[in-house]
Amino acid sequence: MKRQGPIKVLIVDDSPLVRSILINVLSDHEDIHVVGGAKDPFEARELIIEFRPDVIILDIAMPRMDGLTFLKKLMAHYPVPVIMCSGMAPANSHAALEAIESGAVDVVAKPDRGGSVALRRLGEELADKIHAAAVALPAPPAIPVSASAAPTSFHSVGLDPRRYLIVIGASTGGTEAIRTLLSHVPADWPPVAIVQHMPEGFTDSFAKRLDEFSRLTVTEAVDGDVLVPGRALLARGGIQMSVHSGGGQWRLRYGSDEPVNRHCPSVDVLFDSVVNTRGRQIVGILLTGMGADGAHGLLRLRQAGAITIGQDQRSCVVYGMPKVAADIGAVQHVGPPAEIPRTVLRLLQEVGSRKTASAQA
Repeated sequence: MKRQGPIKVLIVDDSPLVRSILINVLSDHEDIHVVGGAKDPFEARELIIEFRPDVIILDIAMPRMDGLTFLKKLMAHYPVPVIMCSGMAPANSHAALEAIESGAVDVVAKPDRGGSVALRRLGEELADKIHAAAVALPAPPAIPVSASAAPTSFHSVGLDPRRYLIVIGASTGGTEAIRTLLSHVPADWPPVAIVQHMPEGFTDSFAKRLDEFSRLTVTEAVDGDVLVPGRALLARGGIQMSVHSGGGQWRLRYGSDEPVNRHCPSVDVLFDSVVNTRGRQIVGILLTGMGADGAHGLLRLRQAGAITIGQDQRSCVVYGMPKVAADIGAVQHVGPPAEIPRTVLRLLQEVGSRKTASAQA
């Protein structure tokens, strides 16, 4: 999406040091114009009226009014893309996830150590997220899903969920997309491994939140976790996650903390780890997000015989990763998150029917 002029950004944070460094770092980007910094939502209100920013960086813990309360007021009266800037304490991570459910586009973790150097790194991370937020679409209206859209159990249609493995990747907007997808699956869905671009310290809270909405047991992955039906495992922030086989089981393993495609964890790392999987039918799903992480991994999965699905443009907050995947021929099927579980079941039934027919020929 082409823009006219730089992206106007407002920073709302009660720390003068944070405001100063972020303004300085972001101002180095020619296509970003920081219109001001506010110490609290009351100052922010006046600057919003004056400058009409395109993106707002919003702290969670502030005096007089917290960021979550202010966000909800913004969404009602000035629904601009908002990136939440949160400390890594558990209470803040819960608030950040609630903020995303309330309309925030993304969340970044404010460093608790490292001083100005760490804050400058945060500023560079924010620059990438600002570019994504600037092209983010408002959360699409919920599309009614008929009762028939909910897939029946795998066992009821003669499928053994142990024969399959589902890998999912997402970025900006992915928290809600994953939540929607997992809320529509049966309890005996095949094992699921998920990478969502999210800061370290937030993924445990996110997994617990997903667990509340799904028939599956959803947890943050622990190194060595076994992939079994009825369970979804979410990659921990800040470390790469892959799938390995051994002893007749498939396990998740953590590895390097080096970014791949500028992300850690990376969707491509997860997808590539199952490209040569034997004995299981793989389903790769790529959801909303900025950039291209996961697109080429999805292509390699398709070339290896996996079923590949991309989120459709209409339901994406940012139609980036799925678009790149579609453009390079990696995507076989598209749909909104709520419809993907039914699509997966239908496609696996078709694969099973073809194999049965072939065996009988």
